[in-house]
Parts: sequence; structure tokens; C-alpha cells
Amino acid sequence: MKGPANPNYTRHHPRWHRRRLPIFWWVHKRSYMGFIVRELTSLAVAYVAFLLLVAVWVMGRGEAAREAFVGWLARPAVMGAHLVVVLALVLHALTWFHLAPKAMRLRVGSWRVPAGLVLGLHYAGWVLVSAGVVVLLGVGVGR
Repeated sequence: MKGPANPNYTRHHPRWHRRRLPIFWWVHKRSYMGFIVRELTSLAVAYVAFLLLVAVWVMGRGEAAREAFVGWLARPAVMGAHLVVVLALVLHALTWFHLAPKAMRLRVGSWRVPAGLVLGLHYAGWVLVSAGVVVLLGVGVGR
């Protein structure tokens, strides 16, 4: 072999210039802030999933464990924290619903379904499923 195929080749690549950004660079632009807040609401979703798993585990541990768990859930600090979690879950759901028309380009034949209709159908489905849960749980019925 006579030499390297590329005479300008060097084994060590020079460092590229990367502008330093502060850790909270996303705070200065509203769209970035909204994205980060929306992503942080997924922590509330993970917390609720974990809480549900703990509740199922506690139910298998007997009546005393269930009473202790329900007592913990009834504490004012826990109820306040769960109010924040519910607000984060609502924000998470709303932002997902508003992303749906952008992600779903529905067509019926040659007609494109308007984004507002897709969004409205998502909200209608949310209301129907919520009403079904209320009916199944019997919330407010005869109590």
C-alpha cells in the first residue's frame, strides 16, 4: 500500500464548536416551555400508574393494610398533592388531544377530515368514557 487513500485524513478529529447553553435555555421561549411542561406531566402519569399498582398490591395484603393505605390517601397533604397530579393529568390529556389532529390525517375517500372534527370526536369520546366510568362506579347514584 502506497499511503492513505485520503492525504488529509487525521486520526483525531478536531473538536467542533458548540455554543454553550444555560441549563434552563428552554424557559425563554413559550413553545419550548410548553413542550417541557407537557413532557414533565408524564411524570404524573407514571405516578398514577405506580399508585394503582401499589393499591392492587395493598388490596391483597388484607383489610388492615387497606385501611392504612386509605388513611394515608385521606391525609390533607396527600390529597393536595393528588390535586396537583390531577391537574397535570388533565393538562397531559388536553395536550395529547390537541396533538391528535396534527398526527392523524384522516381521509374519507378524497375528503380530508377537518382537524376540528378530529379534535371534537376525541373530546366526545373522553366525555363518553368518563360518563361510562361514573355509571359503572355508581358515583353520586343513591348516595
